[in-house]
Amino acid sequence: MLSSARHAFSRVPCRAFSTTSTRAYDVSKLILLGRLGKDPEIRTTKGDKEYASYTVATTNFPPPPPNPDGSRQEAGTTWHHIVCFNPSQTNYLRTLQKGAQVYVEANFELREADPSADSSSAQAQKQIFLRHESIRVIKHAPSHNETHE
Repeated sequence: MLSSARHAFSRVPCRAFSTTSTRAYDVSKLILLGRLGKDPEIRTTKGDKEYASYTVATTNFPPPPPNPDGSRQEAGTTWHHIVCFNPSQTNYLRTLQKGAQVYVEANFELREADPSADSSSAQAQKQIFLRHESIRVIKHAPSHNETHE
């Protein structure tokens, strides 16, 4: 019995890391823990498909190291723009509100600048394109009634 198990496992490659093309796919994933900067917006592509667009704000913590004089800059906020093309997730995103604390997983790709674009436009700069994979609400935004009590 032991020899048959050993024989079955002997055919499985045992390399932990490989640079060959036998890998099924590569992954580029970004994980965000932040707050929705505004209510998600539902938009339509040129092909008439709905998608959701939303923004997550994260605060860089800890703040940058102290300056030579001992002063320290404030921690900065980074705004991440994410798009979601999954219809069921788009419907869920409609229910979320600005201020909700969320955990987001997104695939990303770096898009090269368009050399023919106007230098002051976004297309003339490298851009990170974030494609929604999943979202979890950590804490719902306070309702309008709760903020005035």
